[in-house]
Amino acid sequence: MADGLQTRTILPMKGKADPVPRSNQWVYELKWDGMRVLAFVLRGRDGDANQVRLQSSNGRDITNSFPELQALAPLADLFDGLVLDGEVVAFNGAKPSFNTLQTRMHVTDPVDAARRAQHTPVLFVVFDLLHLDGHDTMLLPLSHRRALLEQIGDDDPCWTICEQHQDDADGLLQAVIDSELEGIVAKNINSTYQPGRRSPDWIKVKPRLRQEFVVGGWSGGKGGRTGRLGSLLVGYYEGGELHYAGRAGSGLTDTDQAEWRALLVDRGPSPFVAQPTFPSDMIVHWSEPTEVVEIAFGEWARGGHHLRHPVVLGRRTDKDPKTVIRET
Repeated sequence: MADGLQTRTILPMKGKADPVPRSNQWVYELKWDGMRVLAFVLRGRDGDANQVRLQSSNGRDITNSFPELQALAPLADLFDGLVLDGEVVAFNGAKPSFNTLQTRMHVTDPVDAARRAQHTPVLFVVFDLLHLDGHDTMLLPLSHRRALLEQIGDDDPCWTICEQHQDDADGLLQAVIDSELEGIVAKNINSTYQPGRRSPDWIKVKPRLRQEFVVGGWSGGKGGRTGRLGSLLVGYYEGGELHYAGRAGSGLTDTDQAEWRALLVDRGPSPFVAQPTFPSDMIVHWSEPTEVVEIAFGEWARGGHHLRHPVVLGRRTDKDPKTVIRET
């Protein structure tokens, strides 16, 4: 196997949220509503079989979660090790669905994962190549990395290369809006791959605001939710401190409420740097800020510090809470 790839961790490059840049220095890709995954494809030695190791964006080994991606292993017959960066996507009909992916992304038992793969298969959408045939490619410009990636081919149903658009960003964005997809990513063709960095060389454009938040507690429900978890109390890090961003309860099913309540570890004081205020009749419980949730929302309100119309999309086990910042 290629030296070092068996145990190596590469934190993925991330983009910043900004308006669409327009020039011949930029290319445009769909932003897939999935889970960021790095695939390490390793050639076997001394009669051993080729291996595929999967890593989440926070460095966790998630190989067991997506057994169908072992179909990448034959690539190691052609190259002595490669590392692919992309997004694992599940579909609801013809549309990518993060909700559908929730049934796959938290599974660690190999038998359970194999069973779920039969019912809810995933597609690995690859958009970058970080290592090839014993050599890192991260210092090459994106245009060169892309050319190498396209030479690998994508002839298996479990994975594909993300389509790249050279122009007409506005047309692509309108198609995203019309199809109710997540957004687009603009990428500078001259940019190197910058592991672990949120870089201005990649720009995320989302028609509807959405991002990850850290869960710092929960409030009790009312009406039909009395006595149970009603809303998550969420925030983001800035300057090493956790700032409160609001409550989010819409989108939580009865099952979600029970699962979140079981996950959250109670603590005494608030984890937020400034004490939030709540209605006098609201029961609030603080928790350790160890869980991350993805939320869609309408806008920032009340001086730009609180969410309006938030909707819970799902848990993000692939995100390190300490890296969660305000994106817009």
